[in-house]
This record gives sequence, structure tokens and C-alpha cells, in this order.
Amino acid sequence: MSAPNAVTFRPDHRSTETIEILDPATGATVGKVPMTGVAEIERRVELANRVQSEWARTPATERAAALRAGAAALRAHADELAELNHAETGRPQSESEEGVLAGAATLEQYAELGPVHRGKSLQGDYAATDFMVWEPRGVVVALTPWNDPVAVSCGLLGAALATGNTVVHKPSERAPHTGGLLGDLLARDLPEGVLQTVQGDGRVGALLAARPDVDVVAHVGSTAAGRSIAKSAAATGAKALLENGGNDALVIDAGVDPGWAAGQAALGAFANAGQVCVSVERIFVYRDVAAAFVAALVAEAESWKPAPLVDRRHRDQVHAHVRDAVEHGADLVRGGVVPDGAGAHYPATVLAHCDPNMRIMREETFGPVAPVRVVDTFEQGIAEAASDDYGLAATVLTPSLANAQYAWRELPVGTVKINAVFGGAPGGAAHPRRASGTGFGYGPELLDEMTQTKVVHLRPVPL
Repeated sequence: MSAPNAVTFRPDHRSTETIEILDPATGATVGKVPMTGVAEIERRVELANRVQSEWARTPATERAAALRAGAAALRAHADELAELNHAETGRPQSESEEGVLAGAATLEQYAELGPVHRGKSLQGDYAATDFMVWEPRGVVVALTPWNDPVAVSCGLLGAALATGNTVVHKPSERAPHTGGLLGDLLARDLPEGVLQTVQGDGRVGALLAARPDVDVVAHVGSTAAGRSIAKSAAATGAKALLENGGNDALVIDAGVDPGWAAGQAALGAFANAGQVCVSVERIFVYRDVAAAFVAALVAEAESWKPAPLVDRRHRDQVHAHVRDAVEHGADLVRGGVVPDGAGAHYPATVLAHCDPNMRIMREETFGPVAPVRVVDTFEQGIAEAASDDYGLAATVLTPSLANAQYAWRELPVGTVKINAVFGGAPGGAAHPRRASGTGFGYGPELLDEMTQTKVVHLRPVPL
């Protein structure tokens, strides 16, 4: 989501302001999507509030059935959704389809978890009953990203709907066609107003986040936008559920095979052109294996032909980070040159001799760039990886169980992966920290985030 700027956004529901999407591979126009005007936003949120109590009273099994129907619709339209995702963001067709199927599986997961989400009973006075029950929070605004627009959205939408909330969803302005079709497919099996889709840039997101009749603002996107949302939520009393930027580290210990480590680093840094929430953004490698590792990483980079970046504006930001690193002493050992031609392509890039003070080590780059820093000890690598404003995830490659234990204890991030840059059990959650956000994403824990607990003390009238 772009940095919010509600002050300059004043179209009404008849506004002709549009979002134009260009194919990041060719520069050709994909299409134009009208932005939702202020009057229409107000109408949508008011409708969500009106129908919320009825949706909350709908049996959990019926809400679950609607989610299963939505999952089936996604599977039936997986090719179409994947084609839109590919056209809008450049994400490869096969990976886009995997994201759609992951989203369908997430909806099915919440269809199973929703009806068994429960509170607890408390032991108190023998003559009384004490128990805790959960209730939906109310109206959820979901502001979702472009880099995995179906899978990420289905996590927030599925958990919110399963627990009896109504949802106003704004997909990223970089993937509005994909988000619009997703909303249409899911809304078919829901009562009117339970799930609504609005379109727009960060100004629309800011308007939604600032509304006093919204109970949860769930956002996956940039840290700048997340912090603005947190301020709005503090003013209105809404719950802010945020997964924001990351600057994920990869720490490589002594004793690992440099070729295998390079394969893991390349996968983490170059998959989806580095546009994954938990991409590898910084690499710390033990000195004794550093030379062999960098040589192997360059060879890996030669074999990668990344998908284009989402647009040229984002490519400019990625390239600025690379230029800054070189200007401050990093060695550009592969890539780092903006190619000629249409689109927003950028090569798999490897930088050596990086310094912790460089922008590329301090800020999220979100591109196919692997900056490498050599460290003298494993402990130094962990310490430098931990010295960061973000707290999303980190990966450690080590043959030592003791070092693995040390690493996950010391790294101040929500997720630590040992000997694999990607992966995780179905139903797993994530809990970002610091500049990376707050609150659980995915898993049964996300149902807790979407609900509030009521404690009941029940005592009979004395006879």
C-alpha cells in the first residue's frame, strides 16, 4: 500500500479517477480500474455495519460452508486468477496459480477451525459458573498486498468471516483486477454486504483506516503505511493487525556445504524477483566458507532469470539501493545493471563486502539482490543480524544443534527457520515484531486476533 494521503482524495461515487496497470514484462496496458469514491466508501462501511450482527448470529457451520464454497470457486477459476496476477505483477503463471490454490486451502482451513474456535471455563464458586466466550469484533478493513494477492488475502478474509465479522477489502492498487475477481468469487456465496471490495491507492486505505465505525484494520504491506494505520487505529480505538516490511537475514555457519548454502541463498533472494515478504535481504557468512560461498552464489545467480519487478517505480528503488552500496564500497560481482527494453526487469544481483551501515543492509530492498557480509564468528553473524529495526523472520544454516538453539534464542524476530529459507507446517502462524508489525497472521491464532473475549459469571437467583 502506498503512503496514505487522504487530504487530496476527494472524488465522490461518480469519480472518473482510475488506476492504470501496465504489464511489468512489456509495459503494455493491462487495464484501468475505477477508484472507489468517498461517498461509496461510506455506503459500503455502513452496509457492513448493518449486516454484521446477522452474520454473527449465523451458525458457525453455515459460515464455514460459505468459505468452502468460496474455496471451490477459487479452484474453478484458478487459471483466470493466475493470469490476472501474472499480467498485473509479473509473477510467473505457475507461481501465481500456486498462490491461488494456497488461498483456497487457507479458506478450507478456516472453514474447519471456525466452528471449533472456543473459549474456556473457569473454576470458581461451586454455586456459580464462570466461562469465557469469544465474539466477533465487528467490521474488519483488510488492506492486502500485491506480491501474493490471493493467498495473503484469503488468510485475513477467511479468519474474519469464519468468526462472524463483516469485511471491507481493499486489494493493492498494483493488483486491482486480481483483487476484484477474488472479491467477486467469494461474495457469491455470502449474504449481501458481508464481504465488499473497494478499489484505490493508499488514500483509500487511509480513509478506511480512519473511520470510527471500523473495528479492525488488518494490513499487510509497507512499514510506512502500517505506522500510519496504527496512528489512525489509536485515534479511533480500532484494533490494528499489521504485517509490515522485513529485512530478513540469512546467517551461514562454518561446516555447511557452500554450494548448498548458495542454493538456499539464491532461492531466498531471487524467488519472485525477491518480492516475497520473507525474502532473504541480508546474508552473513562465516569467513572460512565465504569465498567458496560467494563463487557458488554467483554461479546460482547466473542460472536465475527473475520475473520482472512489479513496476518501474519499484525497480528504481531497488536499483538505488544497489547503487548506494557500490558507492559506499560494496563490490558488484554480478548483475546490478538496469536492462534496456520495455518492462521492469532487473537481473539477479550479488554484492560482496557489504557494510552494515549501507542502505541495502538497513532497509528492505524487496528485489532480486543478495548482499553478502563476511563475519569472523557465528556469534558475530547472529549479533549483526539481530541489530535491525525489523523483526519479521530470519534463516540460519548450520550443522550444529547448539548453534541452532543459540540462534533462535537470540534473533528478535517472529519466525526463525533452521536449514531452509522457506517452508512451514500447515496451520502455522507468524508474529512479527518491531517495525515489521504486530499481531498474529495465519493459523488458529488469527481467529483470536479477529475476536474479542467476554468473561461471564453466571449465578442463579437465591431461593
